[in-house]
Amino acid sequence: MSVDVIVIGGGPVGLATALYAVRSGLSPVVLEPRAGSIDKACGEGLMPGGLQALAGLGVDPDGHDLRGIRYVARGRVAEADFTAGPGRGIRRTTLHAALSEAVAAAGVEVLPFGATEVTQDDTGVTVRTDDSGDDGPTLTAPWAIAADGLHSPTRRSLGLDRDHTTVRRLPSGSGGVARTADARPLRRYGLRQHYGIRPWGDHVEVHWGAHGEAYVTPVADDLVGVAVLSKQRNPLSESLAEFPELRDRLDGAPVVTSVRGAGPLRQRTTRRVAGRVLLAGDASGYVDALTGEGISLGLAHARAAVAAVVADDPQSYERSWRAATRRYTLLTHALVQVTRPAWTRRLLVPAAATLPPVFRGAVNELARPGR
Repeated sequence: MSVDVIVIGGGPVGLATALYAVRSGLSPVVLEPRAGSIDKACGEGLMPGGLQALAGLGVDPDGHDLRGIRYVARGRVAEADFTAGPGRGIRRTTLHAALSEAVAAAGVEVLPFGATEVTQDDTGVTVRTDDSGDDGPTLTAPWAIAADGLHSPTRRSLGLDRDHTTVRRLPSGSGGVARTADARPLRRYGLRQHYGIRPWGDHVEVHWGAHGEAYVTPVADDLVGVAVLSKQRNPLSESLAEFPELRDRLDGAPVVTSVRGAGPLRQRTTRRVAGRVLLAGDASGYVDALTGEGISLGLAHARAAVAAVVADDPQSYERSWRAATRRYTLLTHALVQVTRPAWTRRLLVPAAATLPPVFRGAVNELARPGR
């Protein structure tokens, strides 16, 4: 098989990478061992910038239009509308199916194998594959882009995971460097389930509690997704007890899907490029799902990674990745840290309600199209 780029991972970011590759004149192949539309724990709210990026790829999945973000806590409400156009609540499976159809229409082959070993030299990348433990084909191409998720096996195999220590240079003559542990990282986890109930609004509704947040995303005229992010690893039914207003609203609504989970959410990388292998989407590093920008950010990564391959300049992707990720990293990390103490969590929604221009500015900084 003669291809220009091997895409490892056939989720939304991997499929978008293949579409960007085709549009740039490259021939890609996608490796994805899971069949059908792939579901996972996901807030399912697509920001306006992400929706516009999909439209640029000719992909327009069904869903429920979103006007903005609403924060709710103890009877206080802060609301901000998007200024760059609507977002959309889209079932993860619906998004995956729409991208799969576009990839098939573009003539891209999706091979039902997982990547078991990635090696490379100065001229190309070799990927060994398997299918449920049996050896699959060995593929070789000039480039590989790994979009294989939050706990990326490719990232780990290339030694790009970053531990939670900091290298500190000592004064001249004192013997080099010292490694010190970072402040204990906050480990957060996500759960998601769908309820057969008519949406009661056209905003992503974020309910703030003492230990986490509950995100309500309308994804159809008769369906809402509820995701809980928390530092506590409790069953979803126990987690919802922290949000009595939301729990009462969902009371009696039929449960449509099983619970999906993900975490720990924070994943750090030393870099996003190793030779001829580039990391995109969650595989390239992740702070938190708090601001709901995951898919939009992954699409920006996909576009930038393909542009670097076309330019034969993989290191340019590091710069593009940082530029695309800067807003998300700064705002999300700051919000996660600020709301770590219980007393600041209690103040967040009242502060946002008191300072609507600040809240609106932060929401739309994240919502605008990526560069």
